[in-house]
Amino acid sequence: MMEIDRADGRTPNQLRPLACSRNILHRAHGSASWSQGDTKVLAAVYGPKAGTKKNENPEKACIEVIWKPKTGQIGKLEKEYEMILKRTLQSICILTINPNTTTSVIVQVVHDDGALLTCAINAACAALVDAGIPIKHLAVAICCCLAEDGYVILDPTKLEEQQKMKGFAFLVFPNSIHSVLPEGSLLVEGEPVEHGIITSVTHGLMSVEEYLKCLERGHAASAKLSDFLRRSLKLQLPSDSSKAK
Repeated sequence: MMEIDRADGRTPNQLRPLACSRNILHRAHGSASWSQGDTKVLAAVYGPKAGTKKNENPEKACIEVIWKPKTGQIGKLEKEYEMILKRTLQSICILTINPNTTTSVIVQVVHDDGALLTCAINAACAALVDAGIPIKHLAVAICCCLAEDGYVILDPTKLEEQQKMKGFAFLVFPNSIHSVLPEGSLLVEGEPVEHGIITSVTHGLMSVEEYLKCLERGHAASAKLSDFLRRSLKLQLPSDSSKAK
């Protein structure tokens, strides 16, 4: 495989430095910040609150996502991000535990230096854990870029995103759940959750072969993200009493 020169000196499969902090906002039920390089997102969770919005199933819990850009109004792209985030969070939350409630997840962009959506998904997942929202498993998100000549790079910077790229794949993988859920919860509806994919969104043009290459690279890198997320959550696990209010 040809070697790719990246402006920051990383290899094609190398992620930027990761940082995660929880319980950073005192008025929210749960909160987290997540950074990948210079991209940083804050996520705050409020709820569950009684009642669901119109068009939502009252027999299940509802997840509401509100995206707040760093500056200016929310646009078409941010609306799409809200929808992808909502679908992703709904698929990892156990929606039958608090039926007819709404949990709001506020995503605040602090700085966008590439891979913004995946950074936001990682922040939201950490904030849900901080809020004590019941989840089937953790999830980690990664962005893959496909360049014109077919090579794949992971976790792009803004500069790399703006270069001539054929396509992007935003991938969300399930994480191992040993550190968050109680013993005996390793099967979700009878299925182990360490394999498979939760969310897959592509922009631009790519062949099936190119998509599978992105999937393979993303899955390999997700193990490192998973380890980091688990370590971060273990280091900061709240006492049961602090989240039982």
